[in-house]
Amino acid sequence: MARRRILVTGATDGIGLALVRRLASRHDVVAAGRRDIAAAQRLLPEGILYIKADQSRPVEAAKAVGRGLLEIGWRELDFAVLNAGTGWAGSPQDEAAKSVRETVDVNLAGTVALAHIMFSFLRPASGQLTLIGSVARSGSSQFATYAASKAGLYGLSRALGQEWRGKVRVQLLDPGPTMTDMHEKAGLKTGWTRQWFIRPDDMAAMIEAAIRAGTTPKTLSFLQYVSGASIFGRTIR
Repeated sequence: MARRRILVTGATDGIGLALVRRLASRHDVVAAGRRDIAAAQRLLPEGILYIKADQSRPVEAAKAVGRGLLEIGWRELDFAVLNAGTGWAGSPQDEAAKSVRETVDVNLAGTVALAHIMFSFLRPASGQLTLIGSVARSGSSQFATYAASKAGLYGLSRALGQEWRGKVRVQLLDPGPTMTDMHEKAGLKTGWTRQWFIRPDDMAAMIEAAIRAGTTPKTLSFLQYVSGASIFGRTIR
């Protein structure tokens, strides 16, 4: 199996961290996230290169990732998985302006800025840009701003897919509820329903299989998980 060069953002927590751990033994992976380098290195597999990039500052984060790739000698990528995300849960009228701004910056503006920079790295390898959205994009109670920011990725993926046709493949994946700490950070109590969430390792396997298939947009749900275990054998080649 040929080794691929892969970038994963939002890589020090949840789905992103699980995906990096899954890919690390078979591919050359660069991880990016908002944690300090020392904290990130304690979480990431040994030997994984890391770039600190906080998407709450979209332009600075995109430049940091582009600069970081060039500094390690990477001028092309096979896959870029833009996974970084954040959110707040509660009644929309109670959400602070600071929270709205951070959610839109991290989930949408930061992804837009980074996608633009990724084009020059992906085009030489005829690579693939994968945007990690959410099933919440269709509208989700208590997650109004989060849903809006993820819905924006749908429009972004369609527009880039048309503009970059024949140069860079563009994919949107919408994971369902996953057992990460995002809900707790957002202030949402999931209660007994959490037992039906997908484990991060299993979601990472579903994401890898979906990236390999290239289907877009693609919803990664609990029903798909319980009915399609065979997909976990599909790895990036």
